[in-house]
Amino acid sequence: MTTATTPERLPARRPIRGLDPVDGAILISAARFLGDAEALSRRAGKTGVIWPNNRDVDDLVPYLDRLAVIALVFPTFRDGRAYTQARLLRERHGYRGELRATGQVLRDQFIFMLRAGFDAFDVKKEGDAEAFAATVKRYSVFYQPTGDGRITALHRRMQLRHSESAGQ
Repeated sequence: MTTATTPERLPARRPIRGLDPVDGAILISAARFLGDAEALSRRAGKTGVIWPNNRDVDDLVPYLDRLAVIALVFPTFRDGRAYTQARLLRERHGYRGELRATGQVLRDQFIFMLRAGFDAFDVKKEGDAEAFAATVKRYSVFYQPTGDGRITALHRRMQLRHSESAGQ
């Protein structure tokens, strides 16, 4: 499995898996994390959690500033609850760490996942990682406001008009 990331993040790398209890980076299940959240979130190494789409993200809020990665799960391509979780984490709770899409991550959903706030993707084929990189570069202007921080086409136009009127 390959992890593709946005240009602002580290280059593509293998997913963090396993458990190094001292200071290594870990990516653990939600059940394991919630079983000892205080101790795990205070570790010296980076801590990440695999969060299923049937759990409330509000359970993570007390630990968001201490989590390096939240991997949201798409169990099937038809199940979009992880999109909502991503937007809530970015927009309502201000999470700035890595949001990773895992599970059934399909090429034609990359742009929607980016717009929801995902910035890393576990993909099964190297070709999908390459397609992701191309998708990131392809689109630069959007009409809908979302959690990825980009300004909308409307706001861009308003900025342009304001700068033109200020120059006169």
